[in-house]
Amino acid sequence: MTNRKQAIATELVRDDRVVVTRYDFEQNSETGWHRHEMDYVVVALTECQMLIEDQAGSSTVNVARGEAYSRQAGIAHNVVNAGDQAMSFVKTELVPAK
Repeated sequence: MTNRKQAIATELVRDDRVVVTRYDFEQNSETGWHRHEMDYVVVALTECQMLIEDQAGSSTVNVARGEAYSRQAGIAHNVVNAGDQAMSFVKTELVPAK
């Protein structure tokens, strides 16, 4: 059990093509364990020092402000702000075509 706070997730857009959510993390806050059902792209709004916890263990990933990365759906993980300042990013999930 951890003493981490929950990151704040604010849905910005939801339509038949994308779901866009902003995440704001205080120091040592987390998303909580989750599994992405859609492919997604993350854009860092601040410097992000993220501890990524998954079934294989954990690793620290640094993403510079303004940088982006993409991932495929499927893996279960938790994202933790491992830095010494607040961090924020926007995640855009790509809704599969029908």
